[in-house]
Amino acid sequence: MSDKLFKELLLNVKGYIKDEKQIRMITNAYLCADFLHSGQKRKSGEEYIIHPISVALILSRVYADADTISAALLHDVIEDTKDFAITDKDIATIFNETVSKLVFGVTKIKKLDFKSREEEVATNNRKIIMSLNDDIRIIIIKLADRLHNMQTLNYLRPFKQKENALETMEIYVPLAYYIGAYELKSELEELSFKYLKPSTYKRLESCRSKVAKEASKIAQEMLVDLSTKLSDRGITHDITMRVKNTYGIYNKLIKTQNIENIHDLLSIKIMVENRRDCYTVLEIVHSNYPHLREKFKDYIASPKTNMYRSIHTTVNSYKGKNVQVQIKTFEMNEMDLLGLMSYFHKYGSDASLYMQKDLTTKFQIYKSLSELDEILSDNQEFIKHAKKELYTNKIFVSTPKGKIIELPTGSTPIDFAYRLNPEIGNKMVGAIVNGEAVALDYKLQNKDMVKIITNEIANPSLDWVEQADTVYAKKEISKFYSKKIKY
Repeated sequence: MSDKLFKELLLNVKGYIKDEKQIRMITNAYLCADFLHSGQKRKSGEEYIIHPISVALILSRVYADADTISAALLHDVIEDTKDFAITDKDIATIFNETVSKLVFGVTKIKKLDFKSREEEVATNNRKIIMSLNDDIRIIIIKLADRLHNMQTLNYLRPFKQKENALETMEIYVPLAYYIGAYELKSELEELSFKYLKPSTYKRLESCRSKVAKEASKIAQEMLVDLSTKLSDRGITHDITMRVKNTYGIYNKLIKTQNIENIHDLLSIKIMVENRRDCYTVLEIVHSNYPHLREKFKDYIASPKTNMYRSIHTTVNSYKGKNVQVQIKTFEMNEMDLLGLMSYFHKYGSDASLYMQKDLTTKFQIYKSLSELDEILSDNQEFIKHAKKELYTNKIFVSTPKGKIIELPTGSTPIDFAYRLNPEIGNKMVGAIVNGEAVALDYKLQNKDMVKIITNEIANPSLDWVEQADTVYAKKEISKFYSKKIKY
């Protein structure tokens, strides 16, 4: 079984890795892991080695580099071997420093002096989250590891199933979202939801199947119609359809209560070659189908904070059903599905350099988590605030110039100002939201436009510590006064 699975992996990687030396390294990583895990079984009864090969297979489908594939095969050899011991230094000697760093990055910290199970979990989750600072491939391996573990979760006891599913929903789903990996995020959400709310999942999955059957007829008519119109205009394109996943339906029903009111229950995705064609397609769609103005979003002009780009518009089909149409280029689509993982395909052996560069300069989550890491030394306190940063519902507010700022729900103009720049926060004297002056403790709403009024002679008020919602804003205010304020 394991040899057959490894041959499948090797076939995948040989499709895009042409360096024989790198192929030999991957093969040696498999042989090493197979030897170190010999005699071990998973809860399913399978050979343990099936798990690391499966993780590597997941990564090979996004064209992960040789170091990442090798590290995936070896990712459990430091902490989860039965009869043999190996260290990160050994891995560096046998393979290379990069593989060693990646394997050590996903290895849990095991100490005898943890005061509680909660402290141990918090310490290890912090280690994974803050590997953003070092090499994002550590998180990518961990996400693939978690995906395979969730796919085989049925072999664990119900209590462990729920525990793992909750941790996945609170930590790994948001991490996948924030690096732009929507496809992976969606898979993790569905699997977690299945174990956290099994009866609701079954009911909605049955409902979704019925909707999908009905929707496919509507979508097929639109697909044929739009494809013909685009071809007539000479636009090279591809069109697909999808029905919102079960967890997505569950989230929408919390707000709408009626599945018929979900405007993006059915969506059509149109992919074209360039940005100009995106807007030509939009004009064709709007000229043939009435659209809901309030549901129009141009994420090409203003990308999401995880660099997601697409035009979204909701139209009425000929059957009277609402259908969301997503319009993007082929390149945007790959980025939208895989996020930073798409760089493996785009940049090849240089992918990790571009990943790290763009993560630190273009992705707001990097700045937010780095700030928490700097401020909070206690691991459990860090995880509490990181979960809020990662998992709490977000609002997206903008500056008058159109810059989008993502903040946790409950944020105030104080949080907004300090997120823009600490100096703006320190000199703030007022805020205007959607053209009207508001109090500084006003709770910002999604899509608010915020203008911060400053004065060069102004100083922050200590009262702002209580009015601000984010740890970062509180820390900057307290730093200004050089006092230790507990928050």
